[in-house]
Amino acid sequence: MSEPQQAPHPPAAPATSLGGPELIGQSTAIRQLREAIHHVADSRSTVLIAGEDGTGTELVARAIHDLSMRRDGPFVSVHCAAIPEDLIATEWFGQEPGAFTDARTSRNGRFELADGGTLFLDEMADLSFRSQSILLRVLEEREFTRVGGACPVRVDVRLIGATHVDVEDAIREGRFREDLFSRLNVVPLPVPPLRERSEDIPLLVRHFLARHGNITSPEKSIDADALDRLVQYDWPGNVREMENLVKHLVTLSDRPVIHAADLPANLDIRTRPRALAQSVWMGSSSLTEAVDAFERGLITEALQRTAHVQTRAARLLGITRRILKYKMDTLGIPVARPRSRSRRLKAA
Repeated sequence: MSEPQQAPHPPAAPATSLGGPELIGQSTAIRQLREAIHHVADSRSTVLIAGEDGTGTELVARAIHDLSMRRDGPFVSVHCAAIPEDLIATEWFGQEPGAFTDARTSRNGRFELADGGTLFLDEMADLSFRSQSILLRVLEEREFTRVGGACPVRVDVRLIGATHVDVEDAIREGRFREDLFSRLNVVPLPVPPLRERSEDIPLLVRHFLARHGNITSPEKSIDADALDRLVQYDWPGNVREMENLVKHLVTLSDRPVIHAADLPANLDIRTRPRALAQSVWMGSSSLTEAVDAFERGLITEALQRTAHVQTRAARLLGITRRILKYKMDTLGIPVARPRSRSRRLKAA
């Protein structure tokens, strides 16, 4: 006799949006974030959003804008890491005819385009020291000059910045100006990673199933075993990784219900800590030894997965690089230099 099929997981309670349909959650962390957004929305203060890649920092910035008195003004988003260093001034402040070769017409920069609204600068920690100095001067003087221009331009813009790195670590390492950080960090707003709000995972999964469901067939559902595995997974790529996975499942699955067997095998990579904890405990004579062995295993695996780039490994573990370095020294984990790109190419 064949085993009875497991019924699809019962529907979840309606998702709670956070200033818009994209920011979904009912966890304590999201409720606190929602309160913070409402608190800062109508302020004129600069906001610095700190969150790992894929946590939805731009969605938080849009929620602040949509709830503010500037909601009828423009929301202009700039990905700082995507702009070449020599084009920063032109992109931010615009240009006048003849400013450089092929500059035949005037063009407004992002600051002018955001006049009366909000300018969102994403990945601010990736800015060079020169670009940081330019931004600091604009924040202090509240005016700028177009490239090739002579007259100062004043605009009414609220600035919201975001970064996925620990800026205080970047300051200690000489990669970020402390005076700019003080100017930006008037209202700090941390965005929790998905692993810290696992109770929101079922809501998010069903939201993305509904969004990316095939319009020519009924909306897909997910069974309890598959959902439990997704809840146990700690999502290093956060909400963005989840959305990509759900799109993959919806596209490739021919069945109306997604089962655990449909999930990618690499999800097991991040669900090993429980088995690891059991194994190190069985081989340890004390709780201290077990904890040390457990941490040593997690850190070693994170370093291996990130090619021994400590900043990336720390981000994967949800700690700062300074704490990672301290734990490596304490646990006797050797420091291995990341392989350079040229060496990787040569080895290939």
